[in-house]
Amino acid sequence: MRNFHFAGRSTVHAQNAMVATSHPEAALTAIEVMKAGGTAADAAVAACALLGVIEPQSTGIGGDCFALIQPKGEGKIVAYNGSGRAPMAATAEWYLERKIHSVPLTSAHAVSIPGAIDAWDTILRDHGKMGLDTLLQPAIKAAEEGYVVAPRIAFDWKNQFEKLKNGTNTERYLLPHGKPAVAGDVIRQPELGKTLRAIAKNGRDAFYTGEIADDMVETLRGIGGLHTLEDFAAHSTETTAPIGTMYKGHDVWQCPPNGPGITMLVMLNILSRFDLTKFAPLSIERFHLEAEAARIAYMMREQYIGDPQQVHVDVAGILAKGFAEEHIKNIRMDRLLELPNVAPPMNPSTVYITVVDKDRNVCSFINSIAHSFGSAIVSNKTGILLQNRAGGFRIQPGHPNCIAPGKRPLHTIIPSLATRNGRAVMPFGVMGGQYQPVGQTHVLTNILDYGCDVQEAIDMPRGLHYEGVYQLEDSVPAEIVEGLKKIGHKTTSVVGPLGGGQAIWIDWDTGTLTGGSDPRKDGCALGY
Repeated sequence: MRNFHFAGRSTVHAQNAMVATSHPEAALTAIEVMKAGGTAADAAVAACALLGVIEPQSTGIGGDCFALIQPKGEGKIVAYNGSGRAPMAATAEWYLERKIHSVPLTSAHAVSIPGAIDAWDTILRDHGKMGLDTLLQPAIKAAEEGYVVAPRIAFDWKNQFEKLKNGTNTERYLLPHGKPAVAGDVIRQPELGKTLRAIAKNGRDAFYTGEIADDMVETLRGIGGLHTLEDFAAHSTETTAPIGTMYKGHDVWQCPPNGPGITMLVMLNILSRFDLTKFAPLSIERFHLEAEAARIAYMMREQYIGDPQQVHVDVAGILAKGFAEEHIKNIRMDRLLELPNVAPPMNPSTVYITVVDKDRNVCSFINSIAHSFGSAIVSNKTGILLQNRAGGFRIQPGHPNCIAPGKRPLHTIIPSLATRNGRAVMPFGVMGGQYQPVGQTHVLTNILDYGCDVQEAIDMPRGLHYEGVYQLEDSVPAEIVEGLKKIGHKTTSVVGPLGGGQAIWIDWDTGTLTGGSDPRKDGCALGY
């Protein structure tokens, strides 16, 4: 029997279908789609499109998408990489000649070609019963008729006020009355509604060619961007097999690079050498080991991971059990490993959606515009807020993640799926920029090592060792903070909550689904 309890809310249970998202409206939309005969993929796309309107700081059609889908919860898992590429004119030399040594995050140079719409289209073609014409309707309605701003979204809007004041077209589109939206405000975005209508009518081509693409290119070139209509027209989604590792009798799956899911798998490989159950879930030792695993895994990521279409990434070698051995044998419980400091250049915003339908099709789905409110560039006439994902590139010739024509940047967004003996048991994710691999590891070990249910696992206090400092949520007990300091950790209390998780547990024996959703966001799990 567990002697701890972290959940602030109950788990949600159902027999037919389940969804968990960061906004109740999106969760409800997903359920309505499935009740109307749609699949998990249909439900995820409809929910995500709506979130792109009502949670504009996190996601939108100007962003990217990754997904893991397992038909009937026991078929072949498919990974979808809907990340955008750099313009064909974006060479490292071009930037260095102009003395630009890192990508400015609110410049046109931070905007990679948005990949989400093509990814949605590809996923629906493979796993959907409905089309964008039907699934975009809730998003269109919210944009045209208005939506009510939720509290966590208002918090982000207020925090990003200066950024939005100084953006391109952001004041016009995203600062109603010249002020940040507050909880309870009703927001309308008719231009975005018109754009969504065009995509609903004419499909993905309406986004990547024609008037909408013209407007995005004109907007970006007008502020110094290198984008062309050809860059947009050439965009495509990559469909691949997932990569994985085993932890506590479960296979854990991620999208391959340029996604960063390999970071989480390396963390699991390291932690699998320790018996976490010897330590309390809230203990100095547990937090210390998680931090050390993260530091090793993030160092690996910054050194070796880029776009495998342009650089060699030795995925099998990195995931081989021997890869982390040289570091594992040096881990001590009374001090920190001596490691070079790595400073990953991104800390983005994201939405993660998990869905299981009545046929047990499983969809682990994530969509993002990178930093909060992306690049703060809204296309002139279309209302599309563009991502700043290319801010994740380095301008450092020879580095695997150096910017190059048509290259995809090292990403931060990772949907995950745990299976046992080939069957899905938990599609899950933890959004929140650099925190995601740590957050997924934290949630998964809470369940598999500490026997938490999905809600307790999500609710438990969190920490992120980032740029040499252990950022700890206020709910981490003071004695643990003090203990971490004693063994050499620099700690700080994190201002906002770390990440936001969603998870669904599939019980094949009882035929039931259990959902959990993070109280750090506005959302919920819903089932029927």
